[in-house]
Amino acid sequence: MPLPDSPHACSVCLPTWDSILGYEEGRDKVIRRMRTGYPRFFKHPAVERLFAAAKAEVAGEQEEVIVLPTRGSVQRAHRWVELQAKTAVRIASFHGLQVLVVPAKAKQVANEYWRFAGEVVSSRQAQDFSEGNLREGSKSHLIARAMSKFTGAAPEDTFIFTSGMAAITAVLRALPGMLAGKKTLQLEFPYVDSLKVQELFGQGVVYLNEAIGESFDEALMRIRQGEFAAVFSEVPSNPLLRTVDLHRVSKACQDSGTPLILDDSVAGPLNVDSLRYADVVTGSLTKWVSGQGDVMAGMATVRADSPLANTMRVALQADSADIAPLYIADAEILLSNLNGYAKRMESVNANGQAVAAWLAQHPAVAQVYHPSLTHTANYDAVMRKGGGYGGLLSFVLKSEKKTPKVYDALRLNKGPSFGTLFTLVCPYTLLAHYTELEWAEACGVSPNLLRVSCGIEPVDEIIAAFEVALAHA
Repeated sequence: MPLPDSPHACSVCLPTWDSILGYEEGRDKVIRRMRTGYPRFFKHPAVERLFAAAKAEVAGEQEEVIVLPTRGSVQRAHRWVELQAKTAVRIASFHGLQVLVVPAKAKQVANEYWRFAGEVVSSRQAQDFSEGNLREGSKSHLIARAMSKFTGAAPEDTFIFTSGMAAITAVLRALPGMLAGKKTLQLEFPYVDSLKVQELFGQGVVYLNEAIGESFDEALMRIRQGEFAAVFSEVPSNPLLRTVDLHRVSKACQDSGTPLILDDSVAGPLNVDSLRYADVVTGSLTKWVSGQGDVMAGMATVRADSPLANTMRVALQADSADIAPLYIADAEILLSNLNGYAKRMESVNANGQAVAAWLAQHPAVAQVYHPSLTHTANYDAVMRKGGGYGGLLSFVLKSEKKTPKVYDALRLNKGPSFGTLFTLVCPYTLLAHYTELEWAEACGVSPNLLRVSCGIEPVDEIIAAFEVALAHA
């Protein structure tokens, strides 16, 4: 079932451990029953119909297609897919949209561009297309104006994209150090695709799993020497909810003129003021900002007094308008959802802190990750006055082999994504790192980690559900 109960839901119910494994392994009995999924990973039925229509009209017998929103996006995809797949591909126009036509053997590479670049055709856009009602125009400037009230940045320094990942790829492409062939530096274990984007679309990435101790000192020295095109980190990280020492990182970046790029998706701009330290802040508006889980969007915000500001403004303006613009019908939904953002986060912050504290005291729980418990001093340094620690937390059981039973017994919504009005739980490592579980575990991320996105339900109800489920641990 879609989560929430909407034709444009961004999550899907995967209620048992076995259904998670079935999804990851592509088992037909699971996949054919899924009515939706996270949009960059799972083609919405309306998007599938759009792809099928485009394939029937512009592709040959041994060819496949991906449909992209703009000429700029399809040209970028064309160059990247040809390079990766080492085969010729072509572009076709399709009634106001753009199609990349690829040999069947290059379909997986083309799908990777769709997933990682995040320059997707949304389910609303696909639906409007099929109904002959594809709309022109933009309302992103209204979202930028609304978001500036939370970030403190000017609307003209706020750029709206079709997804959070599209915002990150746009920032990466705009970095001056990319042209010089410099690698980027990733501090702390990040959301999976944030690292993949740097690997796939950058000049390579140096990854520091935990920004503490001697290895952190060495990384700061390398930053000061100007080795990197940029430093990337999350505030806090996903799923370990750690926050780097931003004072030390930003000072090193300033010393060498290295851009610092922070992503605030996990906490949201109401809770953290990442622009205090960063040259550019990226974020997914799909999550806490929307709150409803029924629209996908992303944002990049430039710090006005950054030495990089003018360069980034020009590049991000072009990308948000010409490469990955937010479809007008999605913008209208997001504008409506935005109205309740501040009020929602009061409940979410309180629930997240209460559930984290309760789990930390439970005899069956080995470890809880939440900014109120994890790298708290570093998080406090970036937390806004009146902000909180957010609603996202993770935990691991003492007896990890019992995690599947606990998950199956949990009477809460279960599926990918976070930031919804309702509590949403998933075995994060299985969903994000199924093909690299050993690597994730070596980075300190248990394959049995459960991630919890607290909703606005009465906190007693959330805790009661965990109490029942943890009896199986």
